[in-house]
Amino acid sequence: MNVYLYVLIGTGITFLATVLGASVVFFVKGIKPTFHKLCLGFSSGIMLAAAVWSLILPAVDMATESGVLPIFPVLIGFVAGCLFIFLVEKILSYYEKRKNLTFKRSGVLFIAVTLHNIPEGMAVGLALALACIENSGITTAFTLAIGMAIQNIPEGATISLPLRNEGMSRFKAFSFGAISGIVEPIGGMITVLLIGSITGILPYLLAFSAGAMVYVTVKELLPESQSEGKSMLGTVSFIIGFLLMMTLDICLG
Repeated sequence: MNVYLYVLIGTGITFLATVLGASVVFFVKGIKPTFHKLCLGFSSGIMLAAAVWSLILPAVDMATESGVLPIFPVLIGFVAGCLFIFLVEKILSYYEKRKNLTFKRSGVLFIAVTLHNIPEGMAVGLALALACIENSGITTAFTLAIGMAIQNIPEGATISLPLRNEGMSRFKAFSFGAISGIVEPIGGMITVLLIGSITGILPYLLAFSAGAMVYVTVKELLPESQSEGKSMLGTVSFIIGFLLMMTLDICLG
């Protein structure tokens, strides 16, 4: 079996799903404040559920399988992810003041989701590479890729819709959403090249991405979804987003 071809196909599916989600921005004519809060709450639910089921729990499983006490890579990676986004916020804030830049919140969200997609691509690449090497489990590995792809559809929209709402053109907003997913094939191919050494640090990378996503969700998305009234709309959309991503991860992950 051609390991590189299988990994490229599997991670390519997850990337195209992100592109599909980002393309939603072309079909939404205008984003009203009410719909904006609905999207923020929905995105918050998706990101928190993904942080738990797509990142933290797999990190625990991988660390346990490698004989490492899982609490250490999870704690270290999670805290490092939070600190990283905190520093990114400070840097962006500095350049906002100096260069009169905008899109701070969406810029941080883009970074967090992109970081989250890197270990996802690595996980899919690792599963497909091992299946090819052992000449078994290809169907299971592609099921993982399809599960990741389905959950990437709303994540692509999570990037493009807020950018569009802040005034960015439809094409640019779509491009940023699509770019956030291109790291998955890259991560998958890197995993194939470093398959002998990447498994040890993958739990840290997964937890790192979880920390980044939780920080952005709690710091930026949730407060905005609850501001200026209509808190119930943001709460209900959060629950729907959380349940959707949880269901996808449990059933297909």
